[in-house]
Amino acid sequence: MTQVRTRFAPSPTGFMHLGGLRTALYCYLFTKKNKGKFILRIEDTDQDRYVEGAVEVIYDTLKGCGILWDEGPDIGGPVAPYVQSERKDTYLPYAKELIRKGHAYYCFCTKDELQERREAAEKRGETWKYDKHCLHLSQDEINAKLDSGMPYVVRQNTPTEGESDFDDLVYGHISAPNETLDDMVLIKADGMPTYNFANVIDDHLMGITHVIRGMEYLSSTPKYNLLYKALDWPVPEYIHLPTVMRDSKNKLSKRDGDAYYSDFIKKGYLTEALINYLALVGWNPGDEREFFTMDELIEAFSVEGLSKSPAIFDISKLTWFNAEYIRRLPPEKYLKMATPWFNEALSGLEIDYHRLAELMQGRTEVFNRIPEMISFLKERPEFDTALYENKKQKSSLESAGPALNLSKNLLLAVDNWTEENIHQALIGGIKEAGLKNGTVLWPLRIALSGLLSTPGGAIEIAYLLGREETMKRLDSAIRELP
Repeated sequence: MTQVRTRFAPSPTGFMHLGGLRTALYCYLFTKKNKGKFILRIEDTDQDRYVEGAVEVIYDTLKGCGILWDEGPDIGGPVAPYVQSERKDTYLPYAKELIRKGHAYYCFCTKDELQERREAAEKRGETWKYDKHCLHLSQDEINAKLDSGMPYVVRQNTPTEGESDFDDLVYGHISAPNETLDDMVLIKADGMPTYNFANVIDDHLMGITHVIRGMEYLSSTPKYNLLYKALDWPVPEYIHLPTVMRDSKNKLSKRDGDAYYSDFIKKGYLTEALINYLALVGWNPGDEREFFTMDELIEAFSVEGLSKSPAIFDISKLTWFNAEYIRRLPPEKYLKMATPWFNEALSGLEIDYHRLAELMQGRTEVFNRIPEMISFLKERPEFDTALYENKKQKSSLESAGPALNLSKNLLLAVDNWTEENIHQALIGGIKEAGLKNGTVLWPLRIALSGLLSTPGGAIEIAYLLGREETMKRLDSAIRELP
């Protein structure tokens, strides 16, 4: 049985798009499930879009996500090189073979000529595709143009009759009338192959058995298959993946900050949560499980579970996943990850980060939300005294004054400012006064934080603030009462 060989072939044009990352993930899962080889190939034929440092971004992103390749530019392999620009001399001989067989031809049309003919077709209400103008040149005309150094591209000579069809493991049988297929460029004027040509040549030479990619390439696949057949090469199996969408109408976009892996990592999403959720965007394991390690994803993955419909990347669902992953972090790891966010909000303060982390871990959904949640520790926001009203806690605006004064007197008596001593002083004093805990602790928490919702209650907040700040805020709150 032939060993499964797949490839992930990103272009180094910037950050890793979530759609591309999911393609890499599915490709990796499929390959490892089938004990195959996963290949990383850099497709940099479009030099105008090349971004310096983007290759390193690809490496770092995949490694950070646990998607490790068996062959690639940095580790080599039996079919190196794995960077298309380093394979430049590979492609033209195959283009010339296609020309000899009549499946491709030289095209000398200039951009201006093409634009003029395109506009003329549009005026006639026609959909423009290349009109095979240069296919009809005689060999003498072609030779004269080549000898004169006239710039040219090589175009595929697609048939104008019949149909081209293929089978996709997700979308089933696909058929396209040949008359709708364009004579796409194979070799550009700079001598570089187009993606459309290079991916066919490289996939064959690298022994790729299964091509896994986004469904945006579904319509181009008949043209690719014509090239395989023209070169007498076996056609690989195809697995086209549903598009990743932000909602039913919109794709993920850079402008909205939800298109790239790095966008989410900077916000404080965990890679493990993102990969786990991304695996479920367009794939169903066939049972009720939602949480998977990478090894469990490999074991569970199947092509049959892939959806044909566009897949919605629900950020709310991702956030839920992320919160669950954060809750499962070892406390010390959470503290380490949260500390930079604590520092952002609390610079210059002496706060017990260990205790703050204990209070925050179960409330953290995304790390970048931490500063806003704890900023009250640095400066209490202004608040409406109506917040003292809470029927459940048996607290009212009228009872708040006596309650805050009681809290002040009880806290003034605390010698050693520990959370345990604060707790004993307040709870003991409240009991002795014959009051309900909520009647005193609710207005105390409001007075210290200015917020309805906080990590921890009045006792924990008083401990974190320290004696001086606690008493300062209490005095201020008492003065502000009507």
